[in-house]
Amino acid sequence: MMSLNVYDKKRNFKSTSEPAGRKKKSAGKAHIFVIQRHHASRLHYDFRLEVDGVLKSWAVPKGPSMNPADKRLAMQVEDHPYDYKDFEGIIPEGNYGAGFVYIWDKGNYELLHDGTSFDKEAEKEIRSGNLKIRLKGKKVKGEFALVKMKNSDDNAWLLLKHKDDYAVKEAYNSEDYTPQRIRDKGEKVHNGKSSAKKTKSRTVEKRTEKKAEKKTEKELFTPMMATLVDEPFSREGWLFETKWDGYRAIADVRKGKVALYSRNHLSFNKDYSPVVEAVEKLQHNVVLDGEIVILEKNGVTDFQSLQNYRSEKRGNLVYAVFDLLELNGQDLQDMPLVQRKELLKEIVEQLGDKRVIYSDHVLENGEKFYKQAQSKGWEGIIAKQADSTYVQGKRVMSWLKIKIVDQQEAIICGYTEPRGSRKKIGALVLGLYDNEGVLKYIGNCGGGLNSALIDELYTKMQPLVQKQSPLKEKIKTPTPVTWVKPQLVCQVKFASWTGGNHLRQPVFLGLRKDKPAKEVRKETARSADMATKNIAEKAPAAAEKERTLTLNSKKVTLTNQQKLYWPKEKITKGMLIDYYLAMADYVLPYIKDRALSLHRFPDGIKSAGFYQKDLDTATIPEWLKTISIYSESTSRNVDYLVCNNEATLAYMINLGCIEVNPWLSKIKKPDNPDYIVLDLDPESISFRYVVETAQVIKETLDEMGVTAFCKTSGASGIHIYIPTGAKYNYDTCRLFAEYVAGLVQKKLPRTTSIIRAKSQRNKKVYIDYLQNSRGQTVASPYSVRPKPGATVSAPLSWDELTDDLAIGDFTIFNMQERLNEVGDLWEGILSVKNDLRKVINL
Repeated sequence: MMSLNVYDKKRNFKSTSEPAGRKKKSAGKAHIFVIQRHHASRLHYDFRLEVDGVLKSWAVPKGPSMNPADKRLAMQVEDHPYDYKDFEGIIPEGNYGAGFVYIWDKGNYELLHDGTSFDKEAEKEIRSGNLKIRLKGKKVKGEFALVKMKNSDDNAWLLLKHKDDYAVKEAYNSEDYTPQRIRDKGEKVHNGKSSAKKTKSRTVEKRTEKKAEKKTEKELFTPMMATLVDEPFSREGWLFETKWDGYRAIADVRKGKVALYSRNHLSFNKDYSPVVEAVEKLQHNVVLDGEIVILEKNGVTDFQSLQNYRSEKRGNLVYAVFDLLELNGQDLQDMPLVQRKELLKEIVEQLGDKRVIYSDHVLENGEKFYKQAQSKGWEGIIAKQADSTYVQGKRVMSWLKIKIVDQQEAIICGYTEPRGSRKKIGALVLGLYDNEGVLKYIGNCGGGLNSALIDELYTKMQPLVQKQSPLKEKIKTPTPVTWVKPQLVCQVKFASWTGGNHLRQPVFLGLRKDKPAKEVRKETARSADMATKNIAEKAPAAAEKERTLTLNSKKVTLTNQQKLYWPKEKITKGMLIDYYLAMADYVLPYIKDRALSLHRFPDGIKSAGFYQKDLDTATIPEWLKTISIYSESTSRNVDYLVCNNEATLAYMINLGCIEVNPWLSKIKKPDNPDYIVLDLDPESISFRYVVETAQVIKETLDEMGVTAFCKTSGASGIHIYIPTGAKYNYDTCRLFAEYVAGLVQKKLPRTTSIIRAKSQRNKKVYIDYLQNSRGQTVASPYSVRPKPGATVSAPLSWDELTDDLAIGDFTIFNMQERLNEVGDLWEGILSVKNDLRKVINL
C-alpha cells in the first residue's frame, strides 16, 4: 500500500471518479499494460505497466512511437492502482491532472528476459534503469525498452522501439491514431478550464524535486557552438531560430541565487544585474543557455548598444534563452532539443518577466525564415537538428548558423596615429590566428569609432603597449603604428574578404571580453548541403562531370562526378570522394603501408561490384605506390595498391572503391598482423544479440587482461580488434581468435555459432575468426560501405554497446560531426601490444 500513498494524497476522491489506491493482481498469469491519452494542462500520454499489483507509470509528452529512430522522453510518476487501467473520462477542474482521459491502447505485455518471478524481474530491471518488454496491443506491438537517461538519478527515462517486424521507418505521430471525436472532446474540456498560466504548471512541477548541489569552478558549463554554413536551407527534422547579436551567457540558478557567466566563464552578474534580478525569481533550479542582448522596438538587436550598456545603463536589456541544460538537478543534455525547448518555454512563461524571453523557432522552412530575417534586419538565423543532444564546448554540425551580415571576431594588434580631427587613435590594426597558431594581419578598422569608444579603447590599450609588432609579417600603414600585446578581442562587421585575406570595409562593433584571443580564428562557411543531408534537391546533371585536384603536389583527375552511386539517397560519386577527402586525416592512419584489396562499384551500389587486387602497373600513374606480394593461390606475384596520402585515396575512390579494405599486416611485416579480428555476423537474428555477443567477448578478454577495440562493420555486424604489436604470425593469431570464439560460444550456445556453413548457423550470431589469414581484408575504420543509407564502419566506445545501437546511426552525413563530439576513439590502437603468450600457451 505504501507505493500508492503518493497517488492517494494527490487526489480528492469526493470530487474525482478516479479509483482509490489499492493493490490488485490481474486474474491469470498475463500482465496488462495501458496507454491513456491525457489532455490536461498539456497534452501527454500516460504509459502504465502492471507490476506486483500496481501500475508503474510514465508520462510521455509526445506519446509512444513505432519508429526505432524516435527517442521518446518518459517522465516516471507515482504508481497508480491496478483499477486505473479502466479509467476513462473527465477529471474535474481543481483536481490534480484535471482534463480528459482516453484509453488509447491496452493489452498484455511480456519481459524479454525471463526471471524466477515476473514481478521481481520487472522491479529489478526498473531499479537498474533498463526495462525491456514486448507489448501486445492493438496500436503498439513488439519490443520496446524503457531506459533511464544517462547521469540521471531521478525520473527522466526514454521510451525506445526496438527494430523488429512491427517497427516502421516513416514518421510516427500518436495523434494520427487518435479518433477526431476524442481530440475534439479533449480540446473542449481543456478550453473549458481556467488558464493554466494562473497556477504553477504541473508539467514542470512533476519533473523532479531533487536539490542540486552548488557547482564548483570545474563544473561550470561551456556552451555548445554552431558551425557557419554558406546558405539557408529547408529540411525535415530541423528547426530554425533567430541569431541573436549579443553576449552568449549561461544562467545557473540555485535556490534563488544566480551565476550569470560568459562562454569562457567570466561573470556577468555585475554588468547585467537586471537579468540576474529577473532569473533569480524562477521557481526552479535551472541552467539556461541564451544570449544577452539590447532589443530594439522593431525586434532587432544592437551589439554596439550592448557595449554602451555597461557604462550608460540605457536600452532594453533582455536575456533571450534558447536551451535548458538542467532542471531541478536533472541533467537534460541527452534529451532531444525539441523536448528541452518544450520545458524551457513553460518555465519562461511561468516567470512572466519581460527581461527574459523565450527564443522561439519555426520548423523545416529555413529559406522562408531567412528571408523574413533579411527583411527585419537580423544578423542571421540558426538551424538546429530537432532531436540533437547538447554537447558542451564543441562546435558541431547539428547546430548551424547562416549569416545575413558578415561579422568576425578579431584581435587588436595595435593602432595607427590619427590624422585630421581624430584624436588618440587613427585605426585599429587587426589580426587573427591561422590553423598553425600564427597571428596573421587582416586589415585596419577605423569605421564605427566615435570619441567615447576611442577614449575607452585608448585607456585599455596603454598597459598593453610594446615596441615589437606581434605580427610576424611586415605591414604598410599610412601613419606609424603603436603596437600592443594581442590580448583584446573585438567584433567587426565587414563587406567581404579580399583575395589577400583582409577585411573589406570593416566597422568596429565592440570589444568581446567573453572570448580568449588565442581562440580567434577565421570563420569559413561550410557547405549547407553536406551539413544537412540536403543532397536530394540537387539535380545530378547540375554537378560537374569532371574535376582535377592538386593533392600532395600531384594532379588527380576525377571523372563522372555526377554519377549516382546511391540512387535512393541521391549520393553521387563526387560526394563520396568529398567525404573521403574530408576524413583523410582519420582514414589514412588505418590503411597506411598496407596492401589494399580494391572492391569496386563503378556503377554504384545497385550493380554487382568486383574485387581487384592486381594493378596493371604499366597503365597507372607513376606516382602511385604499389607492392608486389607472392600469392600462393595464383602462384605468381600480385601488385597491390598502397595508399599513404590524399592523392592516392582520391584516385582509389575514383575507381569506384566505395569501401576501403586493407590487410591486417603492414607491408614491412606481411606475415605478422597488427590486430586479431573477430567479425560478428548475424544470420536472421536481431542485432541486439550481436551487441550481447560483443559484450561477452569484452568480458572474456577483460578476464584475460587483453585490451580490445570495437567498431560497427557498417554492414550488419560488429568488428572487434585485438592489437598484437605485430609480434605473432597469422597462424598464431588465428588460433587465439578461435580459442576466444570457442569460449564465448560456450557462454552463449543458443545465440552464437562458430560454424562457417550458413545453413548450420541460422538465427545465430556467427563469430568469424577465419579472417585472420594472410591476404584477408576487413573494412577499415571510417570506411563507407556499399549499403543503403551510405553507412560507415564507425569506431565505438564499449559504453555505446547498448540495445538501441544501430548500424544505420553512422553514415557519411554525420561522421564528421561525431568526430567533433567524441574524437577518434581508436587513436593509439597501434601502440597497444597485448602479450598473448601470457594468456594462453599457444
